[in-house]
Amino acid sequence: MTITLDIADDLKARVDAIAARSSLSPSQVIADALENGHSLEWQERFLEKVAAGLDDADREAFATDDQLAAIVNKYRPA
Repeated sequence: MTITLDIADDLKARVDAIAARSSLSPSQVIADALENGHSLEWQERFLEKVAAGLDDADREAFATDDQLAAIVNKYRPA
């Protein structure tokens, strides 16, 4: 099924930007929002977090063994 939407230019620009950053088509971005409830704001924040994580990895800014142990043991009974 094909649906045609008339959306404001600023909204279209956001959809296009998300599509370009995520390798999705604009239709897929809108479908994700409709099917999964992932608003454009959520998708933008998600892509920002992914980019930040990749930047950290490029700088080899990984968690230390002590930090990982603290996470693993956080909910273990004492």
